[in-house]
Amino acid sequence: MIHTVRMGETLFSISEDYRVLLSALIAANPGIDPNMIIVGQRIRIPGLPSPDTIPYTIHISLNNRTLTLMDLDTILKVYPVGVGRMLHETPVGDFIIVNRAPNPGGPFGTMWLSLSKKSYGIHGTNDPASIGHYVSLGCIRMFNEDVEELAQIVPNGTAVFIRP
Repeated sequence: MIHTVRMGETLFSISEDYRVLLSALIAANPGIDPNMIIVGQRIRIPGLPSPDTIPYTIHISLNNRTLTLMDLDTILKVYPVGVGRMLHETPVGDFIIVNRAPNPGGPFGTMWLSLSKKSYGIHGTNDPASIGHYVSLGCIRMFNEDVEELAQIVPNGTAVFIRP
């Protein structure tokens, strides 16, 4: 998996976003100066497949509050979701699923899929009535049965595109 450095990122922040030890990130990128990375520089992320090798993609529409699962150009399913409320907006951008945790409990429901942005993920809920609304602290909230189904289909490394 290759990450392209964006404005404001550091090697440490990239390691946190992808849940990779900084030492592992440095080891995977020989010759890199950890104190001097530049916008546009390509950084290898160890342990994750390239999203280009995965036929699935996830497209999230914040305005429509939907998550669309695609297999290449075919829509497999559209799920209703809850998204970030005012002052806690869901981040817009291109991410990948970096890891998962079954049964995280509490407001995260029965499954957590971490995104390549620290502290953000796609997860279940302990409040099914919140789905379809602007209610979260920025995460994508799904019905428990929906996020469990999604987690069974998509592997780590799956691209996630979040748009307004």
